[in-house]
Amino acid sequence: MDSPICLVKNSDGELCLEPEAIDYLMGLKQKVVVVAVVGLYRTGKSYLMNKLAQRKRGFALGATIQSKTKGIWMWCVPHPEKTDHTLVLLDTEGLGDVEKGDSKNDAWIFSLAILLSSTLVYNSRGTIDNDAVEKLQYVNELTERIKVKSTTDNEEEGEGTQFAQFFPNFVWTVRDFTLKLEIDGGEITPDQYLENSLQLKKGTSKKINDYNLPRQCIRNFFPSRKCFVFPFPTTPDNMHRLDSMDEAELSESFREVADTFCRFIFQESRMKTVIGGHTLTGEMLGHLVTTYVETIAKGNVPCLGNAVLAMAKIENQAAVDEGLAVYQKGMEDVKALFPVDINQLSENQLRSETEATQAFMKRSFKDENGEFLKALAEAIGNHTADLVKQNKDASEKKCEALLENLSAQMDHWMKEGRYATPGGYELYRNHHDNMVEQYRAEPNKGVGAEEFLELFLKGKSAESNSILQADKQLTKKDKKLQAEMKKTAELEQEKAASKEKQAEMEHNIENNRISQENYLKEMEEKMEKERKQQQQEFNRTLDRRMQEQKYLLEMGHKEKAELMRQEIEEIKKNNQLERDANTQNQKALLELFKQQAEEQNKKMGILIEELKNRPQIPPCNVM
Repeated sequence: MDSPICLVKNSDGELCLEPEAIDYLMGLKQKVVVVAVVGLYRTGKSYLMNKLAQRKRGFALGATIQSKTKGIWMWCVPHPEKTDHTLVLLDTEGLGDVEKGDSKNDAWIFSLAILLSSTLVYNSRGTIDNDAVEKLQYVNELTERIKVKSTTDNEEEGEGTQFAQFFPNFVWTVRDFTLKLEIDGGEITPDQYLENSLQLKKGTSKKINDYNLPRQCIRNFFPSRKCFVFPFPTTPDNMHRLDSMDEAELSESFREVADTFCRFIFQESRMKTVIGGHTLTGEMLGHLVTTYVETIAKGNVPCLGNAVLAMAKIENQAAVDEGLAVYQKGMEDVKALFPVDINQLSENQLRSETEATQAFMKRSFKDENGEFLKALAEAIGNHTADLVKQNKDASEKKCEALLENLSAQMDHWMKEGRYATPGGYELYRNHHDNMVEQYRAEPNKGVGAEEFLELFLKGKSAESNSILQADKQLTKKDKKLQAEMKKTAELEQEKAASKEKQAEMEHNIENNRISQENYLKEMEEKMEKERKQQQQEFNRTLDRRMQEQKYLLEMGHKEKAELMRQEIEEIKKNNQLERDANTQNQKALLELFKQQAEEQNKKMGILIEELKNRPQIPPCNVM
């Protein structure tokens, strides 16, 4: 993307999507790291985004008191340090713009920035004082504007716990900072400066509660925090031409902080994930922002859980389509060779099916009841059945052509009456046996060769009987003996066709067994991967809550620390319940697939037994 484009338009107080930006995201298959910047208007947010894009110009930089950015603008650039990843930069409309006169939009812009980003940069000017903290008022409204789960009862959600689990890392950038980083005469780091500014006061008065509320919200919702303090980049007289100045003209200390900030973002900003630890591609991000903005436009509250389920449904269907396309492409080579034998067909089938399943597993997520995996298996099964029919038809066509060619001379002699002479039957049988021998010696006939031969020979049976009975050289006893030999040969041919069919069915059973084992193996690996992702997500959340509890104890907030301890125990309990439920669901799903495989094999086994026990026609006496 050469330059930023508008992603979410803010028009007359209404938020709407820009189709061009959504189309771009929908075509972006790489995984994304999403960095959004929020803050008061005219604080230099766009400069930071241009710096991250490693471009001098891009996002609009204003030199007047008017806000230049309206809505949310997006710039997608190759990630500087993560191969095959895209860095998505979101520059948001400045908060607190007096020209808007409506803070509702500010709150939604802030909420969208949180919902879409993996790192949220809050940009302010001057110092981190009480006024700067209170300007993050929108944090207090998050639980009213965003839901983590769709609740159907009156139970309150564990707001801090759930939000902290899914929210982005938080980076506070303080611009035009002129103070010394010191406390009580000792030098401190920017991170310590931020933490000191977020310390809670002891006491329960209204004034203290009002002071603690925004700080407690920031601590709860953004347990991962980082701070950078930027000095003035240049003299006040040159600030209006900041976007046109060369880097060398900016102050050295400012450039050092800017470079450190960029390195941190590039190295520490994680990929965008959603509930369950699933990483997003640009296409999935496009689905997500569409769901959120459309929900807001309808006057409803965005729900993370519902948005992820809606996105998962779309993505899983796409995974089915992609898996089927992989299978179809994998079968093209063998299809071009039709007819082929059952071994060659099944070898290509198993390989292509494994590749298709892997492609599906790589893309799918939250297919909790196996609905989409079953849809893929059914689609592959239907396509395979069609290919089997095409191969059978090609085999029949080739065998019929071969038999027609090999029997052409016999048909010619039959018309000329050469077999209608004494000794004609022996000549006919010799030609007949020679034709069968040549037919069987012909390679690459595909499947069902003996079956097609059986049908062909049955069609010639009346002709053979006619020649036998008309041969005046043979005695009545000779004719009876020849008829019995002919019937035995027909029975042997029928057995050969039956044996061929039985071998094909047994091969299909083995093929199904291997196929089902592959499905189960891929499912188990996928489930284990998702379990690990969820556990890592949980461990990260738990660790941060325990750090917060430790801080509260150290600061003497015993009541808050006790509440935090209870919250941690509740987190552990809910996590264990969720893990147990997921384990049970996964076991049930695996068992269902195993049962379906066993039922299929059982049906095939019954057909084989019926084929084995099919009564044979005994040789009959010819009078």
